[in-house]
Amino acid sequence: MKPDYRIRMLCLLLVFSVLFFCGGCGHRSCRDIVEELVVDYGSYGHEADGHIQALLKELRSVDADAADRWESIMAVWERANTDLTIREDVLPDGLHDTDALCIIVLGFQLNPDGTMREELIERLTVAKRSAEKYPNALIVCTGGGTASEDETATEAGRMAGWLIENGIAAERVIVEDKSVTTAQNAIFTYDILTEKYQQVRQLAIVSSDYHIATGTLLFEAEAILRAEKAGAETMHVVSNAAWKAPSGSLSTMFQAGALIELNGDADTAFEIYFDTYDIHELPPLP
Repeated sequence: MKPDYRIRMLCLLLVFSVLFFCGGCGHRSCRDIVEELVVDYGSYGHEADGHIQALLKELRSVDADAADRWESIMAVWERANTDLTIREDVLPDGLHDTDALCIIVLGFQLNPDGTMREELIERLTVAKRSAEKYPNALIVCTGGGTASEDETATEAGRMAGWLIENGIAAERVIVEDKSVTTAQNAIFTYDILTEKYQQVRQLAIVSSDYHIATGTLLFEAEAILRAEKAGAETMHVVSNAAWKAPSGSLSTMFQAGALIELNGDADTAFEIYFDTYDIHELPPLP
């Protein structure tokens, strides 16, 4: 028996509805395009410039606002790795000494027993000098629980305690103790600042020298993603201060993973962090 005509029409309407609401014109999702965009740059650098421009054009056809934001983020990424001046030991002169300035101290994994490693204490020493130079600035200590033998210890908690014990007024110190990645440092710090410290407009990143570019990139990218519209960010990274570490590096592919995490895909980000992401899943460069 042939299907009823009305049933066939309903089926056709259902198919057209699904195609319409799911992008039946062939558009990929913004997330897929952004992932390919940042992985290509993270893997190939400027060799991928032509493909990146094609991907930004594709993104613009899907979401013009997202394209504007990611074009800005790609420009920040380029500057962070090529043109960024890294300041050693203390923040430079010339910043505004008010509570509109916030010093962001990035954490470092604790020892198993919950004590701080030397590298984290060195970062805090730089933060203390900077906080003394700008006595009206706020200070965010950021980092969650990374001590395998002490579940109560957090990087930020230990950091805040050290700063206060070494003369920094407790009312200046803000604790962000939930994050386990640098991307989460940015996400959770912005949550706190936008909710409770809306006067903050300028950020200064304190970390080890090899970590400054990544920190700058992620905090600037998070500001771009959170703005009401592209180009309307309320906070910017304006400076940095670094401890000169004897070793350490972060690749552009690691940075790509962190940007993907900011964009909401933690699973793919952790595949990149742990080097299990297969770049060959994406199309080869033209």
